[in-house]
Amino acid sequence: MSLPIPDTVALHYSQALKNRIAREIDTAGGWISFERFMELALYAPGMGYYSGGAHKFGAVGDFITAPEISTVFSQTLATQALQIMALSAPQIIEVGAGTGRLAADLLLELESRASLPERYIILELSGELRQRQHDTLTAKVPHLLERVTWFDRLPDHFNGLVLANELLDAMPVHLVVWGNDDNPSAIFERGVGCIKDEFVWQDRPATNRVLERAITLATEHPLPSGYLSEIGLATTDWTAAWAGILGQGALLLIDYGFPRHEFYHPQRSSGTLMCHYRHHAHGDPFFLPGLQDITAHVDFTAIVEAGCEAGLDFLGYTSQATFLLNCGLTEIISRLAPKETMPYLAQAQAVQKLISPAEMGELFKVIALGKGIKERLIGFVQGERGATL
Repeated sequence: MSLPIPDTVALHYSQALKNRIAREIDTAGGWISFERFMELALYAPGMGYYSGGAHKFGAVGDFITAPEISTVFSQTLATQALQIMALSAPQIIEVGAGTGRLAADLLLELESRASLPERYIILELSGELRQRQHDTLTAKVPHLLERVTWFDRLPDHFNGLVLANELLDAMPVHLVVWGNDDNPSAIFERGVGCIKDEFVWQDRPATNRVLERAITLATEHPLPSGYLSEIGLATTDWTAAWAGILGQGALLLIDYGFPRHEFYHPQRSSGTLMCHYRHHAHGDPFFLPGLQDITAHVDFTAIVEAGCEAGLDFLGYTSQATFLLNCGLTEIISRLAPKETMPYLAQAQAVQKLISPAEMGELFKVIALGKGIKERLIGFVQGERGATL
């Protein structure tokens, strides 16, 4: 695949990050885990993809998220947000708010339903994205800006709704190889070395938590020799951390992925790692560090296990399409009376992308974990798939 060539400034920016990663590899003795490589490529202060200044979202970025596709997504999501706040506290934390589009549209919809949260907290590590979020909210909801607060770390205690849309897929993952031609029963961690200023793959025997998780997975799911996949310790640690923070409320996590038996299916022998650059998807994480996104699908079974073992309650799991329909998508769409044909058709096409099984409707899932929630959540009243996890 021929990928777009960045300008000179962007190339210089990427080379600086590449040099930063190469120095760390050298200091570490010639090898770092892929999890560390991915963490630096995405989050190195001032240099990583999410902490630097490159545009990531929308038509001029590298990918488009559901809130960018249509306001209908946020308007429908408001139904679930409203219920969770009513059952806990009138507060929302959005973790990783992107451009701020979801926050703005959600606040507007909740305002129209006379159910505004007292506080809308955005947890964002990137200063550049914080500024973009502030600009979006200033432009779209200036009268509600006083309700919005930015955090740079998890709170000590929280009641209300914790919302994360396409967050987990951007958390660093370990790469593991179960066996090779010389030793079919061994388990290796695939990491990154540097030879002649170029990054290369290097395998080492897996150790510690990575080895423990890999052994468990191999016991649960027979994997052929040479099988390569991801283990997301960062996602499970992040989920478990909320058990000590959440007093009453729910985590609502929206992302793409599979239950474990599908994630580690024998035919999925090359893993799910994917890179996104200027709306091109490819599989080379070493390409232009800092200028491209690196993602992996989510093992939703691991998320539920981690949350429940830490003390959270499982509240629901389903596809994005089912969740949106349960939350009243058809009623929201009915507002879009076809007064003008072209705008109406554009909105209809956007909604189709959100719910079509061939688009985001089936690949994206919604999962809820919480504490002190006694009612069944609206988004999962039909088509709940917890039994598949």
